[in-house]
Formats: sequence, structure tokens, C-alpha cells
Amino acid sequence: MLKKIFFVFLITNLIFPQDKSEFFPDKLNIQPFTANPLEPKLGFISKLNTNELRLDIGNSIDFYRYQIDEQVISLGFDLFTYTLLRSENQFHFPVDAVDYLFGINFGYKRKIKGNEFGLRTRISHISAHFVDGHFDGTTQKWRDSINPKVYSREFIELMPYYKLNKMRVYFGFTFLFHVDPSTIKKDNYQFGFDYFLPFKNFDLFSLFLGYDIKLIHLQKYTANNSLVVGLKFGKVDDKGISIYYNYYSGKSIHGQYFDQNRIYSAIGINLDL
Repeated sequence: MLKKIFFVFLITNLIFPQDKSEFFPDKLNIQPFTANPLEPKLGFISKLNTNELRLDIGNSIDFYRYQIDEQVISLGFDLFTYTLLRSENQFHFPVDAVDYLFGINFGYKRKIKGNEFGLRTRISHISAHFVDGHFDGTTQKWRDSINPKVYSREFIELMPYYKLNKMRVYFGFTFLFHVDPSTIKKDNYQFGFDYFLPFKNFDLFSLFLGYDIKLIHLQKYTANNSLVVGLKFGKVDDKGISIYYNYYSGKSIHGQYFDQNRIYSAIGINLDL
């Protein structure tokens, strides 16, 4: 499948004008959705009401971009991890669980009278694993009597959006075409928005607000809520550093805990690459 995709983009690059084509552009065609937990990040969040940290190491890049008039299409890659840690004495951070995601993404956007319509599609794989920090060496048992399980999923995600001035509203549909454990249903639905407000006459600083709700389908539908409020140092659609507050309620985003409820507030720092 990947060979076919690369072949199509190679032929496109040969046929269409070269000044409209670009390999490895500096910026992403479609910026990550601010409050969506499943986005590429390089940073961490420290939970305020429990002894847990989340460490994110990952990135998305656009491999190819083609622009004609007010329309831009792109092909990119996603590769990142999100890791659950605990804090202990003497600056120790045992790793409890880690999730891996890799895949490809397609982007399309178009300017419409100063506003913007777009669509991001991702085809990705996620697998989840316990690490040695989940094992209690004293009792020789897994912590909280939760044993490792096989968890993986392959999915296609469609995320159309509309951007009006500084407000972007999006909807999402995710279809899991393969998932373990098989008792997990294959459809998820999503809605959210983000809003960036640059400081007047000083656009290197921006306040931002984002909200995301995702209906995941286990035995029944469950709502995952994520609220983000923060400050970004750097231009809105460019590199920078973000400091933010995050409130989350719903099922854990970590696959080994996929059926466990989580409610927390957290302070996060992210490098926007």
C-alpha cells in the first residue's frame, strides 16, 4: 500500500508544475488539534491530583506538499510515543506504561473568502505495553493486580474542520479496522475546537483555548473530555513553546488501561516543532 501511495505522489510531482511542489516543507499543512490527546507532542504533563507524569516524544512531518491557487494537499508521517511515569524520591521516574503510534497522514485545505476549510486523514497503528515500573519487585507481582494484556489497533481517522478567523471547529470519525482485544467496538466519534488569540501588536505570544470530546465505543459509548487553556511563546502556526493547563475525564488514553476511568488536572509544557 505504501509503495502505491509513494508512486502516486511521484507521478504527481512529475506531471504538475515543479514550483507548486515541495518536499519536506518547513511547516505542517494542518496544525495539530490543540485539545485532542492523540496528537504529536514533545513535552510532558504533570498531574496535580495523582503521582503521575505523561511524557510525549514524537513528531509529525509533511513529506510532500502541492499547492495550486488557494488549495494545498500534503502527505506526511506520524511517529510518536506517550508514556506513563510515576515520581519517586531521589529524582526517579519509573516507567509504568508506554504506547507507540506510527502511520501516515493526508492533508487538504482551501481558503474560502479569508476563512479555511480542511481535512486530515490518518492511517495509523497503536500498540501498548507495560514496562518494568509496573512490576513490584518486593511482591513479585504486577502493580494493582493488573497484568499485561495484548492491546493494538489499526485505524483510519477522518477529521474535517472549518476555521473562521481565529476559531477552528472540527469533527472526527475513527474506524478501527483491526483491534485487540476484539471486544472493543470499531467506531469512535469526535468533536472539538481551538482558539488562538495573539497579543495585540506582539504576535509572538498567544493565549489559546481548546476542547475535545470523543465518544469511544467499548461495550457502550463513553465520553472522553479534554480541556486545554494555555500560553504559547511563538507564532500560532509555527515553532514555539506552550505552557498549559489540561483537564481530562474519561477512559485512559493508555492502551493497557483502556477500560479504566481517569479524571485529572495537569500542567503541561510542549515544544511545538
